[in-house]
Amino acid sequence: MHLIKLSSVNQSEKKLTQAVLQITQMLGIYHAELARILHLQCADIGELNNANKTLLKNSITWQQAEKYIELYERLYISKNGDEALINNWLRKQNGTLQAVPLYAMVDELRIDDVINVLK
Repeated sequence: MHLIKLSSVNQSEKKLTQAVLQITQMLGIYHAELARILHLQCADIGELNNANKTLLKNSITWQQAEKYIELYERLYISKNGDEALINNWLRKQNGTLQAVPLYAMVDELRIDDVINVLK
């Protein structure tokens, strides 16, 4: 696992799209889960993955993608890049959130709350 910084990818639709897909793979998040986080359909993730489409600047999806990368960056730093700790934190009940962070983002659309816990 390596650190991906929002500041290095948020100027380019292609770079941001690639970063989101790379983070998704590193975190073991399903395409359907990513679709919910980004407010897309599953088919859209397939098109992103096949390089047929990129995330569009100034869209809700773009804003969600920026939050997703910020979440990853904060999580990576807080767990010193330890893949096991990162994945455990995402999938374990969190007292502050009163939810499992991954499910809070996917099922309840609470990515902002998850980010705030990491601040």
